[in-house]
Amino acid sequence: MKPTLRLHDLGQSLWLDNITRQMLDDGTLERYIADYSITGLTSNPSIFDKAIGSGHAYDEAVRAKFAAGLRGEALFVELALEDLRRAADLFLPVHRETGGADGWVSMEVSPLLAYDTDGSIAAAAAIHRQGARDNLFVKIPGTPEGLPAIEESIFNGVPINVTLLFSADQCMAATEACLRGLERRQAEGRDLRLASVVSVFISRWDVAVAGRAPDGLANDLGIAVAQRTWREWCRLVASERWQRLEAAGVLMPRLLWASTSTKDPDARDTLYVEALAAPGTIDTIPDPTLLAFADHGVVGDGMDPRGGDSEAVLARFEQAGIDVPALALELQKDGAAAFVKSWNDLLGRIEEKGRSLARS
Repeated sequence: MKPTLRLHDLGQSLWLDNITRQMLDDGTLERYIADYSITGLTSNPSIFDKAIGSGHAYDEAVRAKFAAGLRGEALFVELALEDLRRAADLFLPVHRETGGADGWVSMEVSPLLAYDTDGSIAAAAAIHRQGARDNLFVKIPGTPEGLPAIEESIFNGVPINVTLLFSADQCMAATEACLRGLERRQAEGRDLRLASVVSVFISRWDVAVAGRAPDGLANDLGIAVAQRTWREWCRLVASERWQRLEAAGVLMPRLLWASTSTKDPDARDTLYVEALAAPGTIDTIPDPTLLAFADHGVVGDGMDPRGGDSEAVLARFEQAGIDVPALALELQKDGAAAFVKSWNDLLGRIEEKGRSLARS
């Protein structure tokens, strides 16, 4: 049995952290679904910047939209949604089979809105309308300003993927925002089958402390953060509040592991995927990590709901002078800034491509 299927049987969903028009055109995504149990995908500005900037798959669409007067964000959003609608349709069977729990694609609001509550609410609603797919998540960063936007968007009926979370505390705060939105829907008698996911980034922790990790703990910080997060998640799932909502028919949030490709060339290329196997969760991974795991990944018994040795490992890092809570805030801010850069690069690339194609 393929390792990817073993993960599926364990109860974890594998989503692709990538989308390109080429993989839609040449059948690559369909093969991933059939051969590697891929049941969803995520996107972000960096992914689209790379996709649009490489090759000519988007040339005709850019030329036509540029000629029609579309520019900047409006042009990009329509390009991205063209791809995401096609991907969403491929995942529609699993979306229906799982009652809306799986089979999702994701589109991010402008990273410029990471600290703008009202702007995020408006943008999420607009993308949801324009996307016109029941299995399209809108991604909102889990910044302090993003949390009320997440709650309000869910209350308004917009499925949300909370992004840029780096710690158990950030994850719990984001999940709380999702639950508040769902409880408000329940109080008003609205449809309770509204999906949400909270995405915790893992490998960036180890990149941030490369060269500073205590002896024997290289590439262990991200996994320890994930183990602590999983422990807190399991406690929440066992709570009376969670059980009450689930019994009422609420489609409960899901935990998603993001940034799970190995960045250290000396580490095992399937390190994070193997360590983060946990029932009911989602792991979103790029193509090379997917192919590596499908080839030689190992699936164990799954993560320890008690957190394993996470507290001991995190204490070692604290003793080494690494302020883990402060680093979580720094990683979130740095992640938001990196997406802004990718966003600006992306819009500049599309503008340059459009002008070039208009002259040809």
